[in-house]
Amino acid sequence: MATIQELQDFSQQVRRDIVRMVHAVSSGHPGGSLGCAEFVTILYQEVMEYSTDFDMDGKDENLFFLSNGHISPLFYSVLARSGFFPVSELGTFRLINTRLQGHPTTHDGLPGIRVASGSLGQGMSVALGAAQAKKLNGDDKIVYTLHGDGELQEGQLWESIMYAAGKKVDNLISTIDYNGQQIDGSTDAVMPLGDLKAKMLAFGWDVLEVKKGNDIESIIAGLDEAKSRTGKGKPVCILLYTDMGHGVDFMSGTNEWHGKVPSDEQLASALAQNPETLGDY
Repeated sequence: MATIQELQDFSQQVRRDIVRMVHAVSSGHPGGSLGCAEFVTILYQEVMEYSTDFDMDGKDENLFFLSNGHISPLFYSVLARSGFFPVSELGTFRLINTRLQGHPTTHDGLPGIRVASGSLGQGMSVALGAAQAKKLNGDDKIVYTLHGDGELQEGQLWESIMYAAGKKVDNLISTIDYNGQQIDGSTDAVMPLGDLKAKMLAFGWDVLEVKKGNDIESIIAGLDEAKSRTGKGKPVCILLYTDMGHGVDFMSGTNEWHGKVPSDEQLASALAQNPETLGDY
């Protein structure tokens, strides 16, 4: 079990990786990546049971599907620092003919990646197939997903949400990164989500909220509570209230950094706010 300090150190190093990766190639999505750094860190360092001897079946393991695949810098950093592939490979992010493309892909066999993602709205559909396969195989492990709140504007997600409840897929925990921001502005300005908790409840899900989505202890408590609600006939949704760009003051709380990269001076500032903890790649 990791300590709170160890999880903080890990997520801080992940933030360094994120800003360095997107800066190096002048391309990528730092805002949402930074905002979910604690959550994905805790999944891989504290909550999920998995093997780094990776295979696509993942039998007797927890599975994670990143639906909002544009936050790949975060995913790659956590996977590398959790032992799936060398940390040094982070330096190949978005370079031609490398495994670490802007959106995760499967054709190059990158350990930890079970589905190509980036076309928003599809991740839950895949996760539902995996969750139902686990039930058929007598595998009691939970399947986890992560989605952006702006991603909920994709109709396929609502079909999946309806299916999950209708088929009682109760070994699924889907988390929505509820930061209120997307590429073109706030979600309220682009397409208001309304009372999202009420919507999910109306669709037949069990719903819980983590109001401090960048606080490690709050996330751990939320995930523990979510796990306790599985196996009871309903899929479980976590509404995770995060701060887009969290941990870098000039990126925080705005959609401006959804897909923008820092200058040399801004990179230096971001790194100064997140001192090295585990060693850079």
